[in-house]
Amino acid sequence: MKKTIMSFIFAALVFSASTAEAATTTHTVKRGDTLWSISQKYKTTVSQIKKWNNLKSNMLYSGTKLIVSNTDSTAAASKPAKPSKPTNQKVVKELTVRASAYTAYCRGCSGITATGINLKKNPYAKVIAVDPRVIPLGSKVYVEGYGEAIAGDKGGAIKGNRIDVHMPTKKRAYSWGVRKVKIKVLK
Repeated sequence: MKKTIMSFIFAALVFSASTAEAATTTHTVKRGDTLWSISQKYKTTVSQIKKWNNLKSNMLYSGTKLIVSNTDSTAAASKPAKPSKPTNQKVVKELTVRASAYTAYCRGCSGITATGINLKKNPYAKVIAVDPRVIPLGSKVYVEGYGEAIAGDKGGAIKGNRIDVHMPTKKRAYSWGVRKVKIKVLK
C-alpha cells in the first residue's frame, strides 16, 4: 500500500511538472525578428512578451529564447528567460552618416515600418530607417548618440549614407535635428 501511494505521488509530481512546461511556449530569436513580428506570430502583445521575459528594452539578440505564450503565469515569474547580452559583437561595417529623426505620427506615416514593426504600439522601439543597399533591413546597428537599434524601416528620402532614427515624440525628433554620426553594423 505504501509503495502504491508513493508511486501515485511521484506520478502526480511528474505530471504537474510536465504540464507546467507544456503551458509555456518559447521562441528562439533569429536575425530580423522583432518583438512586434514575434507577437503577431504567437497572437500576443509586445508588452506581454516583455513582461514574461523581464525585458527592459526592445533589442533582441539572435539565439535568445523568449517566452511567447504562458498560461501559467507563475512559471514565467519564477524563471524568466534572460536575454543574452551581446558579447564580442563583430562589427561588419562602420560608416559616417547624416542622421535625421522621425516619429510614427508624421504626416502620411502609417506607423508600421517596412519590416512590420508597429511604432504606434511600440513608441520606444529603437528602429532606424536605412537605404537597404547600404545597410540590409533587419541588421543590428549601433548609432552614436542613439544606441543599439534595428534597421527596420526605409524611406523615400533615405538614400546612400543617410539614416532616420525613430523617436517616440515629435519633441524628441526635433531635439535630435540633423547630425553626422558614426554607426556600426553589427553581426
